[in-house]
Amino acid sequence: MKRFYKAASIGAAEGGYQVLLDDRPVRTPAKAPLLLPGEDLAAEIASEWNAQEEKILPDSMPFMSLAATGIDRVTPQRDAVIEQIVAYGGSDLVCYRAEDPDDLVIRQAKSWQPLLDWCRERFGAELAVTAGIMPLTQSEEALAALRGGIADHNDLVLSGLYQLTTGFGSLVIALSVLEGRIEAEKGIEYALLDELFQAERWGEDWEATARRKAMATDMTNAARFITFCRV
Repeated sequence: MKRFYKAASIGAAEGGYQVLLDDRPVRTPAKAPLLLPGEDLAAEIASEWNAQEEKILPDSMPFMSLAATGIDRVTPQRDAVIEQIVAYGGSDLVCYRAEDPDDLVIRQAKSWQPLLDWCRERFGAELAVTAGIMPLTQSEEALAALRGGIADHNDLVLSGLYQLTTGFGSLVIALSVLEGRIEAEKGIEYALLDELFQAERWGEDWEATARRKAMATDMTNAARFITFCRV
């Protein structure tokens, strides 16, 4: 799509803020009003629109995409989205440990176990851990505790949390980033621990490097987006 406006700005709206393209309010892909909870978030999205050149490139507007997802997809099916997020806790990456080699086993325990301990203390969610790849069934009590911690957040935060969770492959890591227990960069390191370990042993390849770089960008953007939505 070609750029059809001269400038983006922000304005107050009933219940929040909006982004204006030549004084016309931006709407989501589903044509819903893009009502935002804070002025700073609106300013960030307006800057994404202003950064567009001759053609509008949606992939270059991560905050706009996450906000639209929250409004168009999370709001109308909030309970279903929460269950999708919680499902990652039922098969969380950090609960599946290697059996060997010893240095990988030690690295996983050192990196992941403190997050599980924090999750238990913060949410009351006691997640079991196993070695190997056989499926592990988490208790309903643990999943209910995670669900309760997630359900308190607004729809835009849930949009960011969903992206963190699916990107990391771990609800525990995603919640650790959301709650400020670790930075997004550390979350990326923990989520890719096994892959980085193998790269250290056998060498790197450009496809894996590019994939990790793209993931790092997405996770960092999602974490930043969440900070603007918690108002």
